Amino acid sequence: MELNRRTVIAGTAAAGLATTLGTGSAQAGTGSGGRKPVRELFGTLADGTKVYRWSLENGGTRLKVLSYGGIVQTLELPDRHGRYANVVAGFDDIADYVAKSPYFGALIGRYGNRIGKGQFTLDGTSYQLSVNDGVNSLHGGAKGFDKHVWDVEPFTEGSDVGLHLHYTSVDGEMGYPGTLRTTVTYTLTRHGDWRIDYAATTDKATVVNLTSHVYWNLAGEGSGTIEDHELTIAASRYTPTDSGLIPTGELAEVAGTPFDFRHAKPVGRDIRAGHEQQVQAKGYDHNWVLDKGITARPEHIATLRDPRSGRTLKIATDQPGLQFYSGNFLDGTLTGTGGRTYRQGDALCLETQHFPDSPNHAEFPSTVLRPGQTYRTSTLHTFGA
Repeated sequence: MELNRRTVIAGTAAAGLATTLGTGSAQAGTGSGGRKPVRELFGTLADGTKVYRWSLENGGTRLKVLSYGGIVQTLELPDRHGRYANVVAGFDDIADYVAKSPYFGALIGRYGNRIGKGQFTLDGTSYQLSVNDGVNSLHGGAKGFDKHVWDVEPFTEGSDVGLHLHYTSVDGEMGYPGTLRTTVTYTLTRHGDWRIDYAATTDKATVVNLTSHVYWNLAGEGSGTIEDHELTIAASRYTPTDSGLIPTGELAEVAGTPFDFRHAKPVGRDIRAGHEQQVQAKGYDHNWVLDKGITARPEHIATLRDPRSGRTLKIATDQPGLQFYSGNFLDGTLTGTGGRTYRQGDALCLETQHFPDSPNHAEFPSTVLRPGQTYRTSTLHTFGA
């Protein structure tokens, strides 16, 4: 059955979260408004295109975003003593993002996660996508949304500050049908929360699954392993994968397995338990099937806590899935903004999403978008210490 309700109206997202998440973080600075976004030149691409960096600050949260890929380059938060640190992985220059980045902080599209063999059939027509992960298509193909320069429009609205990011993907780009017009809005609220609102329209039936690929380390970027971070995921099932990390179609129970995060536990507690799914993924790199399913507005689905700094991250979404990736393929060859190298397990991702390979699994929630419809989805990050 085609999904008819992936949406939440952007203006109502924060209001619907007050009951679930409380009224903000433990940070200071909940005044009447944040600092107006500031733009500076970050770098220039090989074709001469300029890449800009936008700095935002509100409610004690400091955020820097690139026009290239909508990348969150840095996100600074105070710890329990009020000391700030950047808690996301990233690079200092545009050349590294172009040549080396494993999607650090980027907007992902047209389709977040994997599509098996880069193929799907829609309304009787078969499509071959760009293949960039073995025989599969990953995060939109060889040149997904993370590798384009977005048009950026800053805004201040009441006590909120933020950015509207716009990109138009033409019919046939990376093999996807339809011209997709996408707007992603980053908002920093007066409480220091970071909200992402996604919206898209198409002129031809297509599939869409947008997400954000931030790598988190709440102890501070480059500070070491995230295996002592405590994680909770409100999901009783997950989607096992084959050796290419494509879902088999099974919705497996997490009970009695290393995939059970229904109660908070350190990420590293069971990461080397020897479960066959962990062995082939080199850790966690799976989609959790959220117990709440698809909802009309974001609901709390995950909490991450660093016991060293006291920093916490709560995530709410209207989406049915969450990809938890434990940084398995970081290998010490990348140097981050703090001048330190990233080793395996030095950061993790929590990507709100529809399920991987949904276009090839009729039993999964549909990712089809048709002309006349508007794709809308929201995710809220609430920070504390």
